[in-house]
Amino acid sequence: MAAQTEPEIVLYDVACIKNNCFSPTVWRVRLILNYKHIPYRTSAGLIPGESASKYKYKYQYTVPTIQHIPTNTYVMNSAPIAQFLESTYSDPPVPLTSELGREIEAKARAAAGPAFRMSEYFRRTCEAELGHRLEDLLDPEKEEQAWDAVGEGMRAVGELMRTHKAEGPFVLGARPSGTDFWIAASLQSARVVDEGVFQRNVKFPGYKEVYEAYLPYLEKKD
Repeated sequence: MAAQTEPEIVLYDVACIKNNCFSPTVWRVRLILNYKHIPYRTSAGLIPGESASKYKYKYQYTVPTIQHIPTNTYVMNSAPIAQFLESTYSDPPVPLTSELGREIEAKARAAAGPAFRMSEYFRRTCEAELGHRLEDLLDPEKEEQAWDAVGEGMRAVGELMRTHKAEGPFVLGARPSGTDFWIAASLQSARVVDEGVFQRNVKFPGYKEVYEAYLPYLEKKD
């Protein structure tokens, strides 16, 4: 029996009753770790200390956070973590941003945001923030109208994702970029929280291709 590789990264996640990762920002980091085959383990607890408190946030720590065990370095938030992992584990390389990727991410947030707020997750957690009754969100007609309203924008973003479809399933073609991790992480989070929201997204061209290209890297999800 082959010896088990000792983890080099501790990934701090949010506990879930499904024993599954559900945060899109944590999924982005997890996908990068899985894609680069970086040995890691998951933890749902972090004691705040000097390395965490130096960050100028309202709270002393948040997720995603990683600990790089060989150097005892802690890094918070998905973008700085992605940069750290890319600089520390450069093979295989992942371009973290691109002009096309930035356009896709901005337009995707604008297009899909209103419909995502109709999902089951927001129904359960965001009534106070949204400023109206939970029952108002449960209206199936309003939910359908929300998805109809974002359809054109979602299709346009999906076509942008397929700009280099002749070279491969990813935004930039044959190899993934930071934007692909962001897309796949968002879709996987939606799938864990609300399968119906996930299915509504992948019916648009582009989204399903990127998601399916990441299926091998979605297997480790505790």
